[in-house]
Amino acid sequence: MDGITSWITYVSGRPDEILATTWDHARIVLVVVLGATLFSVVLGVVVHRHPTARALALAISGIFLTIPSLALFAIFIPLVGIGNTPAMLALFLYAILPILRNTVTGLDSVPAAVVESARGMGMGPVRQLLRIRLPLAWPVVMAGVRVSSLITVGIAAIAVLVGGDGLGEYIQGGLTRLGLPNSLESVWTGTVFTVLLGLLLDLTFAGVQRATTSKGLRA
Repeated sequence: MDGITSWITYVSGRPDEILATTWDHARIVLVVVLGATLFSVVLGVVVHRHPTARALALAISGIFLTIPSLALFAIFIPLVGIGNTPAMLALFLYAILPILRNTVTGLDSVPAAVVESARGMGMGPVRQLLRIRLPLAWPVVMAGVRVSSLITVGIAAIAVLVGGDGLGEYIQGGLTRLGLPNSLESVWTGTVFTVLLGLLLDLTFAGVQRATTSKGLRA
């Protein structure tokens, strides 16, 4: 109980600082996820009808997830230096797979009869994609975006190790000063607010999903 009280006191003493750091963390995640969404959806549209290209794209994006986070962050340091840039590049690679996989799955799940009807109405491939296939696949795509955002929020906490911003500053600072006053409170602050940010972004993307999905497709 004393630990909880101490943590509440720690947080209440620096609300502006915590809010600013949380926003820095959120900004990194949002930029990465939006960029990964655009890239993955376009790539998914290109490869989903070509089995070899699709398998290759999914395999390569899956390999990125097997690379240890800090190692992938460090790979970009010689190219772009330290700071948010190497962290965001690495996070971008981590964010691709869930969105790409769900884009391909969503497009594959569109009933052939619906596509055939659109073709019979005179719709060309582009109009079929924009008016029929993508809207029907969109709920599945957004489910991938939500998974990707949760992954990115968690991994972004170690961006501080390559000079990046975010809530990892509290975790690293607390671990560095472990045993000193407020060290555990600092670690808990970074951890708790990372979890809360992940939940908030998931709810936000859930709202976007609902607002951008036609009523007939809403669960």
